[in-house]
Amino acid sequence: MAERRVFTLSQVSQHKSNKDCWVVINGRVLDVTKFLEEHPGGEEVILEVGGNDATKEFDAIGHSKAAQNVVLKYQVGVLQGAIVKDVDLKDVVDKESNTKEMSAYVIKEDGRSKSLAFYDFVVPFLAAGLYIGYRCLTRADSIAY
Repeated sequence: MAERRVFTLSQVSQHKSNKDCWVVINGRVLDVTKFLEEHPGGEEVILEVGGNDATKEFDAIGHSKAAQNVVLKYQVGVLQGAIVKDVDLKDVVDKESNTKEMSAYVIKEDGRSKSLAFYDFVVPFLAAGLYIGYRCLTRADSIAY
């Protein structure tokens, strides 16, 4: 990429729909519209950060080296004021051509797991309370007259 296009964050923020989605990762402005359907975690994950700097979220997930290289394919420019290290595209291995299948695990929270967590917390306390109540009611009262 000999000539770099420079974008402001306000320009990037105008591209946040499923028909036109841009994100910023490590100072690189990416047009990920075509990647939305291919993303192993689903398009919703990207659309949540669409039009914003998604570096923190991208790094928090712990993407593989292959995923970090895929970022370069969708770069349309750089963020104004960002320092972006040039990468020689010859050094980037296209992992899509070397692998037949890409797998990913997405953990989504559902209502059932929250209710089970609630019961896992409440049931022991309820059992302990019933036991203490039983012991208090059935103990022999020793009253000295």
